[in-house]
Amino acid sequence: MLGTVWCRATRHEPRVRVVLTRQGKDTVRIDAPVRAFRCTGPRAQIGGGLLLQGVDGGNGVLVWLRTADSLRVGAWPLLQRGDTLSPRGATVGVRFMLGDAARGALLDSGTVWITRADSMVALVARGTGSETLTATRMAVEATFAAAPVGADTASCRAQL
Repeated sequence: MLGTVWCRATRHEPRVRVVLTRQGKDTVRIDAPVRAFRCTGPRAQIGGGLLLQGVDGGNGVLVWLRTADSLRVGAWPLLQRGDTLSPRGATVGVRFMLGDAARGALLDSGTVWITRADSMVALVARGTGSETLTATRMAVEATFAAAPVGADTASCRAQL
């Protein structure tokens, strides 16, 4: 009897690893698959860019890299919530579950470092923000492994 074995290269699934530290003592860790999409907004000159998301159950992180032209390797400033004028920068939001309660925060200080920007994108976001429910300050570090930029597009329309 002749047997045939099919070998397939293991598929690399890009991931994001997030560490959230609340009040310097409580730590939440998220490890999730990553997807990256080009996005368009209502005004193409400042509303476009790239969305990266990593979601695992009720936990996740979203990064919007807003740019009117191509992505560049290097430091990107964090944009404040509601900023509709800055042509280049990043917005970072996290969501996590504590028991049955969903919590979240937008980073209001820090930096996003893009480490790869070609057909794939990789980055590290470090900063702090306040939880939306309790106003507790938290530190966030999210490391996105190189993820291919999908062919599909998504909306980057910001809503408050």
